[in-house]
Amino acid sequence: MRDLVYTGFLSLDGVVDSPGGGPGEEHRSGGWVVKDIEFVPEAFALKGEELADTTALMFGRRSYQAFAPLWRDSEDHADYRDLPKYVVSSGLPDDALVDGWGPTTILRSTDDVAALKRGEGGAVFIHGSAELARRLSDAGLIDRYHLLVFPVLLGAGKSLFSTADKDKQTLRLRESAAYPNGVLKLIYDVVR
Repeated sequence: MRDLVYTGFLSLDGVVDSPGGGPGEEHRSGGWVVKDIEFVPEAFALKGEELADTTALMFGRRSYQAFAPLWRDSEDHADYRDLPKYVVSSGLPDDALVDGWGPTTILRSTDDVAALKRGEGGAVFIHGSAELARRLSDAGLIDRYHLLVFPVLLGAGKSLFSTADKDKQTLRLRESAAYPNGVLKLIYDVVR
């Protein structure tokens, strides 16, 4: 069985929306990861550490359409180029997939994601994709969270966690670190 891991940047009040800013990101606080927070390289080391465990990437439609054209040509994301990618979308046509960014499969439903998890292979990492993460968490499909929590309160934006009335979900801390710029690394396993 494969692990499904959500990895992302999170504000202290749970917002994952528009951490990088840039074109197409209309959040009024877009770019909050790099605004007013001192850059400390070790606070971002988690992203490099994850590569050893990443055997595939998963995105929702909007995150895929935002990341694929940029990451395909980015030297910072060169290690992702040839990894298999999965896009979870009921409406994305096959001809909308970005050429030259490794093998990409469209999964049409949460059931398709569950079937992928039951298959052979290593960890699949979800980047961005807040709506997808909430849906997969509600379905009990996320196994681990890799979070870099930033000392900002945004008050608006897409939340990583669902507000649905559902049973309590317990997380077990696997690893943590605090950095001088106030960023926290928190890695949690989902307890089942």
